[in-house]
Amino acid sequence: METFARIRETAAARVGGDEALRERLVRPEPPESLAMVGDDRYLSVMSRRIFRAGLQHRMVDARWPAFEAAFLDFDPARVAEMDDGDLRRLGNDERLIRHHGKLRAVRDNARAMLDLVAEEGSFGAWLAAWPEDEIVELWFDLSARFSQLGGNSAPAFLRMAGKDSFLVTDWVTKALNHWDAYEGTPKGKRALREVQARFNEWMDESDWPLCRISQTLALSVE
Repeated sequence: METFARIRETAAARVGGDEALRERLVRPEPPESLAMVGDDRYLSVMSRRIFRAGLQHRMVDARWPAFEAAFLDFDPARVAEMDDGDLRRLGNDERLIRHHGKLRAVRDNARAMLDLVAEEGSFGAWLAAWPEDEIVELWFDLSARFSQLGGNSAPAFLRMAGKDSFLVTDWVTKALNHWDAYEGTPKGKRALREVQARFNEWMDESDWPLCRISQTLALSVE
């Protein structure tokens, strides 16, 4: 496996230098900031990720103010109380994206979030406390607790929420193969844990967060 220093050097050369590379990379939110965010905002971001899946992100984002109104500002307690009639009504609302499974997932996830909050105090506190060197375990936990957060949706939600995480995109997979960090496409828990181990090594070497390592990998290959 190649060192991250070499990968970063290659990515920087492709985008016009190290400063240009740094300007392209996102930064995660610090734990204290994550812990301060309200549960309603996390439910909103989670739901927006679910509706973005398979659709143009700009289209979903343009309609999101209507979703905020329809789902009562994503207050988990109020959304959890919605009945099937409420969801059928929303399924006929032309302002929204009328995908009945995803609309139902918002209510299901509000109920799941209330269960988690009862255990942990707040969703943000739970998220902030999760160690980055075990981030794929958080993916698995999110997928198990919440509806429609399988596949890439859990890590994509974390990126949107500001929690440090890598993504396994086609470009990242190509880079993992190119730099002899992984062979093939990582699928399943065992494979993702192997990829996590590689990212942990690069994190220890560089002192960079997972999200910046992930983006640098994607930029390091043609």
